[in-house]
Amino acid sequence: MTSTATSDITATETRDSRIRRARVSVAVVFALNGFLAAMWVAHIPAISERTGVGHEQLGGLLLLLGGSAFVGMQLCGPLIDRFGSAPLTIVAAMSLSAAVVTPVLASNGPQLALALAAFGFANGGLDVSMNAQAVAVERRYRRPIMAAFHGYFSVGSLIGSAIVAAALALDIRVVVTVATAAVVGVLVIVTVGGGLLRAARPAGTAAADGPAADAAATAGDRWWSGVDLRRLALLAAVAFALMLAEGTAYDWSALHVVETFDTPEATGAISFGAFSAAMALARFGVDRVAARIGSVMVLRGGSLIGLVGMLGAILAPSAGWAIAGWAVFGIGLAGLIPQIFTAAGNLTVASSGRTISLVVGCGYLGMLAGPAVVGFISSRSTLGTGLIAAVAALVFAAVAASVVRENSRHDHRGREPGQGRDAGHATLEG
Repeated sequence: MTSTATSDITATETRDSRIRRARVSVAVVFALNGFLAAMWVAHIPAISERTGVGHEQLGGLLLLLGGSAFVGMQLCGPLIDRFGSAPLTIVAAMSLSAAVVTPVLASNGPQLALALAAFGFANGGLDVSMNAQAVAVERRYRRPIMAAFHGYFSVGSLIGSAIVAAALALDIRVVVTVATAAVVGVLVIVTVGGGLLRAARPAGTAAADGPAADAAATAGDRWWSGVDLRRLALLAAVAFALMLAEGTAYDWSALHVVETFDTPEATGAISFGAFSAAMALARFGVDRVAARIGSVMVLRGGSLIGLVGMLGAILAPSAGWAIAGWAVFGIGLAGLIPQIFTAAGNLTVASSGRTISLVVGCGYLGMLAGPAVVGFISSRSTLGTGLIAAVAALVFAAVAASVVRENSRHDHRGREPGQGRDAGHATLEG
């Protein structure tokens, strides 16, 4: 074997090892985000009591959190295109780890408002940067792996919620629990940050998180040069619809079972647990399905499965059947948003930070709007009728599923036309 051949093999092994390490690092960051988010969500009752904030005022503060997250998302996009997603992911994760402590330190409404603004801003930045990093890693894998990353977010959320529940049961002070979580967050990102994928910056271009910068990314060009703006707008609209549907489960699944079938609140909690667990588990199988049938069929089929689940919950004759319907709803939704984010990140390589930030931001607005839309409709009829909003959203997503079809210049895994799945790469097992 010649020295050239040996060096080529060594270089390939090193590259493959680096990409595998990046995949693990991104998965850990997603789990960390879910873990830190759970620290806030699971402590809402305790924080509300500590600050004397009532339900109406808390609702306004949650909108503030959402608004600051949206701002963080939009500011993060251009920075990703300039500096790459890896440093932005590290900074955002560090910021979120610090910000998660601030709500539990607040002693009144104004302090809580400032705390939630900071927390939302950091969370929005991390949401965009880690998804941009995930798209970059997936592009190098040349096969779908995005849904699993979102599955790790769900796992992190479940772990965080379980820790909070155990700490409260043991009467551990809330500040101690959250401060410990913050320290863990910093240690985790310090440990895995070096494994994130750094983007080479070709001379005169932005820091592209892909194999090469788009031709339109030269200095002086507008970021949307070469971007299919109609497709970007449709991706944003579908993201809004899907997150609207998902938001209905977070805020209304438990109440739907309790009010419709006059069950105890514990039974209602089971319905949300069934939805969350089904979604988390399904996310780890979606990537293999997407590799076989493609993103369009995953989006269309998942939307229809979710639609069946929602209709099953609405029309269920008993609480048990309604809970099963919410579980099917979770299975259907599990792999949908990952397809949208991947497509958004691959509309253009050089400006993927901006495209992802816009689509993620619109999805986040849908998450905020969903509960409000359902509440508005149900206040004038029934909660079951209000949930039809989620059905309509999924119908729209199924009809518009072709929006995630592979790009003409390079597909959603970064291959040029005519290039095989593993061309230029050793096979990467994950």
